[in-house]
Amino acid sequence: MEFLSYLITGISLGSIYAIIALGYTMVYGIAKMLNFAHGDVIMVGAYVSFYVTMFAGSNLLGDDPSTLASGIVALVSVLLAMAVCTVLGVVIEGLAYRPLRQAGSLAVLITAIGVSYFLQNAAQLLFGANPKNFTPIVSGQLTLFGGQLRISYVALLTIAACVVIMLGLTTFTGKSRMGKAMRACSEDRGAAQLMGINVNATISMTFAIGSALAAVAGVLLCSYSPVLQPTTGSMPGIKAFTAAVFGGIGSIPGAFLGGLLLGIIEALAQAYISTQLSNTILFAVLIVVLLVKPSGLLGKYVPEKV
Repeated sequence: MEFLSYLITGISLGSIYAIIALGYTMVYGIAKMLNFAHGDVIMVGAYVSFYVTMFAGSNLLGDDPSTLASGIVALVSVLLAMAVCTVLGVVIEGLAYRPLRQAGSLAVLITAIGVSYFLQNAAQLLFGANPKNFTPIVSGQLTLFGGQLRISYVALLTIAACVVIMLGLTTFTGKSRMGKAMRACSEDRGAAQLMGINVNATISMTFAIGSALAAVAGVLLCSYSPVLQPTTGSMPGIKAFTAAVFGGIGSIPGAFLGGLLLGIIEALAQAYISTQLSNTILFAVLIVVLLVKPSGLLGKYVPEKV
């Protein structure tokens, strides 16, 4: 039962990494760039949800709100966070990345790091540097086997959200008109433009979807670990990028698998080996996997034509 509890915790944590990694892998797969500011968009989404919930709690809800009222407030806070992060993602793409579309990868990487620091320092100026206590969007736990196994509703919601998002993205990219345009831009941007596809609008839509997912991940992350500060998204963002590489960056199922495996490895390493060494073990496993399969678990090796 103890092992099963740790395993469920790992799957829940991995689901958060997977949702963040899906944003990384979509942007890389279509725009062929690494958006290292993605982790800080997570933080912005969490702050929006936090302040919406705090405003509703102090002005709209009473001292003893009903479960329905609390649920509606939580849903509205998530939707507003998604809306704000979607706009933020499109603005970042338009102002910071679109002018560098033809520039080298190093210029784009430096710009992404600059945007990340800008968002962190802007959040510190606007919201303060002191950590805030985030209220989970759901509370309570499920008790099984006569109380031997307890699963929080946050963990169940996180796992369900991750599966739904992964299936939704897979269907969207495979069946919808915009999804096919994204795949065409990923394959050959120049040929896609010649065939009448609006490349700029397609890449902007990719950033919008990735940033909306970042908002969902931010709310779930702070519900799992209820401390919110300007650097909240930094380490989860790095781990999610690791998960995307681990599973095969550019692959939606790969990001999902990589996130789950990373979360399970981290949870089991913390439980059975060492809390301090869990990150070391995590990245050591990544190095070993990339030595054996450089393209990631589900990635495909694409030879470069000269």
